[in-house]
Amino acid sequence: MVELRLKVGDKGQILIPKVLREKYGVKEGSYVIIEPTEEGIILRGRPSPEETLIALEKHVSTLRNSGVEGPRLGDLKGLYLEMEFEERKP
Repeated sequence: MVELRLKVGDKGQILIPKVLREKYGVKEGSYVIIEPTEEGIILRGRPSPEETLIALEKHVSTLRNSGVEGPRLGDLKGLYLEMEFEERKP
């Protein structure tokens, strides 16, 4: 495994080397996924639309196989997903 030492700038930014950006599809204006783990931080290029579709199809299949039914059209009307991420006060 190759390890690279990168300098963190004053705003917490790092420069991802071009060879790695090209290999993992990280382009100017694109997004990356950062995942904290016990061992450190994992930085991944955002999945392609095809990879996202495959993951969604797999997830839907898993739900269907376990007997979970998704919402029907209109079931989610009036719900705000932002509420899921608000801090709950004790």
